[in-house]
Amino acid sequence: MLLASPSISNLQIPVFNPPRNKTSSSYSSDIFLIKSMATTDNIERSGRTRAPMSAFEARVSLVLALAAQTSSVSQRFLMELANETAKYVFPSRRFESRSLEEALMAVPDLETVEFKVLRRNDQYEIREVESYFIAETTMPGKYGFDFAGASRSFNVLAEYLFGKNTREKQMEMTTPVFTRRVKSDGEKMDMTTPVITRKVEDQDKWTMSFVMPSKYGDNLPLPKDSSVTIKEVPKKVIAIVAFSGFVTDEEVERRDSVLRNLLKNDPEFRVKEDASVEVAQYNPPFTLPFNRRNEIALEVERKEA
Repeated sequence: MLLASPSISNLQIPVFNPPRNKTSSSYSSDIFLIKSMATTDNIERSGRTRAPMSAFEARVSLVLALAAQTSSVSQRFLMELANETAKYVFPSRRFESRSLEEALMAVPDLETVEFKVLRRNDQYEIREVESYFIAETTMPGKYGFDFAGASRSFNVLAEYLFGKNTREKQMEMTTPVFTRRVKSDGEKMDMTTPVITRKVEDQDKWTMSFVMPSKYGDNLPLPKDSSVTIKEVPKKVIAIVAFSGFVTDEEVERRDSVLRNLLKNDPEFRVKEDASVEVAQYNPPFTLPFNRRNEIALEVERKEA
């Protein structure tokens, strides 16, 4: 009587002579392969499980799985990093321009402070800037734009932004960087992007600030470096003048004086008492001078009727 599912091992395999071009040893190997296949088929049909994996095999499998997962995460991280870096290195966003000089300026496509233009003319622009948070550090030395001092302050803030904080959190880059003169009483600064450098006039000091990504609000990680402080810059109205090229202390002094004189004749706004000059720099150091966007800003208030 014929079984419904005969096993391969019970089948009669006809005997045949090996081909002439095969040796007896290779023919024996073929027979062994057929028997092995039959045995495997019997195991699968009988429902028996395979032999359990050894401890060594389990470790190897785990290592390979973790390596594959790590490779996938690393690739995603590198892609995200490359994407963020490309935004910073290759500026693609432009502000509304009033001149050819301003038309050539380009800024990185990164988060920046939110503002609304209240009025603009051929010389300057009046903006209403929303509140934002900054990470700030006091710059060494008496100047705000010497290379050594600026580089040191920038690196301190960058370390905080990229993980040197209590949560070891890497946050997104923003723009611009603010450099600002400030009073010794520690007035609040406004930033999100750029980096702000301020001068503490009574002590002949400047501060530099990074604007913090807005998604964190006031829930920012604390810096591990005691020289870095987190502050909120309140909503304010400012007058700004944009210019290209590299920033120097002499250029800041000159443009600060020119803007103050222009605002004396403004029909609606005046420079706020004790307002300190603030410089916003939107581009990395290697940007071509004519593509760089810098801004001189002074806080203003409406004139009394």
